[in-house]
Amino acid sequence: MTDRELCVLAIKAMNNSYSPYSDYRVGAALMSEAGKVYTGCNIENSAFSPTCCAERVAFFKAISEGERSFLKIAIAGGKKGEALNETISPCGVCRQVMAEFCKPDFKILLVKSENEYTETTLAQLLPLAFSGDNIK
Repeated sequence: MTDRELCVLAIKAMNNSYSPYSDYRVGAALMSEAGKVYTGCNIENSAFSPTCCAERVAFFKAISEGERSFLKIAIAGGKKGEALNETISPCGVCRQVMAEFCKPDFKILLVKSENEYTETTLAQLLPLAFSGDNIK
């Protein structure tokens, strides 16, 4: 699957967002090393703490199905009813989840449109990541 195709899936995943409080929809498309793609959307909760980001939904779906090795993720987001016009970056909690399951060179695509995205890596977004090695 191409990066562009993964970005399109992230944009489509935004449609399933449950975001009645912020009206800010986020979609993610995560590709495993086996080539399978898992999508996720943000799911808000009125208590806010139980809210789950699109990236974590995609990871948790994949992990719950036995995946443990990942290549890349595309992330898209924007206000409901508005066209995409900016890239968004994963929050710190999502970056930490990525660090649990991905190598530092894990590719992250920050989607601006179906044809425009910024490519970065986990190491660039989370330098000096805390890992299981820190608690051994």
